[in-house]
Amino acid sequence: MSGGQAGAATPPDAVEVIRSRRVVLPDGERPAAVHVVDGRITAVTAPGEVPSGVAVTDLGDLVLMPGVVDTHVHVNEPGRTEWEGFASATRAAAAGGVTTIIDMPLNSIPPTTSLDALAAKRAAAEGQVAVDVGFWGGIIGADARRLDDLAALHDAGVFGFKAFLAPSGVEEFPHVSLDVLAAASRHAARMDALTVVHAESPSVLAEAPEAAGRTFASWLRSRPPAAEKAAVASLAALTASTGARLHVLHLAAAQALDDVVSAREAGLPMTVETCPHYLTFTAEEVPDGATVFKCAPPIRERANLDRLWDGLAAGLFAGVVTDHSPATPALKSVETGDFGTAWGGIASVQLGLAAVWTQARRRGHGLVDVVQWMCSGPADLVGLGAPGLGTGGAGAAPSGTKGRIAVGADADLVVFDPDATFVVEPSLLRHRHPLTPYAGRTLDGVVLATYLRGRRADGSRPARGRLLSR
Repeated sequence: MSGGQAGAATPPDAVEVIRSRRVVLPDGERPAAVHVVDGRITAVTAPGEVPSGVAVTDLGDLVLMPGVVDTHVHVNEPGRTEWEGFASATRAAAAGGVTTIIDMPLNSIPPTTSLDALAAKRAAAEGQVAVDVGFWGGIIGADARRLDDLAALHDAGVFGFKAFLAPSGVEEFPHVSLDVLAAASRHAARMDALTVVHAESPSVLAEAPEAAGRTFASWLRSRPPAAEKAAVASLAALTASTGARLHVLHLAAAQALDDVVSAREAGLPMTVETCPHYLTFTAEEVPDGATVFKCAPPIRERANLDRLWDGLAAGLFAGVVTDHSPATPALKSVETGDFGTAWGGIASVQLGLAAVWTQARRRGHGLVDVVQWMCSGPADLVGLGAPGLGTGGAGAAPSGTKGRIAVGADADLVVFDPDATFVVEPSLLRHRHPLTPYAGRTLDGVVLATYLRGRRADGSRPARGRLLSR
């Protein structure tokens, strides 16, 4: 997976000034020079406004964009590091232009539902992350002890709390009822904390046929769009009654966007995300036995994909994030191809940017749109952004700002060739198990370098990532 502009200089290990004729800024794409001191952006100027004696990296027509912020990643360490781990997940992230991930609270053992569990996760991650890493807390109950745990996790800097309305797939992270979620979200609201929810209705799922066998249609029938629509409608009602900030994770069913629109028109603090695989693949193209395509909610039909893109164009989504959720070949039932037994999750943190750009450009969108969906939007959602920033002066960003090329922000930058193409070769993927539905697919856009606070970030260099607190 390589490519680029002929004659372009090899990006250095660290940058002082990096300029391009195509810099994606908060107010659009234009020629600019980005100045970096001590890991932060200190100025964004015209390309020729560079002090003498300063090292300049000139990208020519290659794109300079902010690092991707992926707020939905399952690292699984500690406890299930054989599925994935901090070293492998963050190497893959850096290779794909991702400079910040927020790790989900489940699939690791213990799940991140207490201070001790958060400490264990931070200890596992310390010293081996190639990009910056933050953490979600988890909601698995709403009795007094659990509510105390939420408050303690919030004080310790988690970026919010995740809950499942339907079974999560792992015993140690049970799903919760709407009543329990309401109690927990009221508590979160008092802390002004974000609650993020896997939104499928368990009652609708219970009435659907169980998945079994090698046909994707069986899996699709078992997770009907009505399950998502019913859950999103319930969350909108819960937001209205509690005032809590609720965020719908990985929306697949476009028909549920009607409830998102209604919530927005009512002024409710409910947001929603979707994922690259829902914007790329269609149910009609999934081969029998191809369990690498299995995820929950499932990939849906072509007409649904088109409606999701319409929703993106209309500004209905807070972001596009990967829901990177890898597992071992045995858990994915690779040999049997049985959709009923396979683990549901798609590993794509290295490929998300290229996958979205491939589809976006064909639908008339530019990189300014992609940066909004994958960089500034997710950063704003979790409080790492600085909405409305320009490029300097009184509008300078606070330290630690992500997702934008702006004065004061972290110099998290990506050198991107939007016109290069590559064929996805699984052996070149850096997550632990190179299983992917993108295998053999031609994607547009090649990441040539990823900078974390102005220094190159990839698996061949020291682990330069930091563990973030809200």
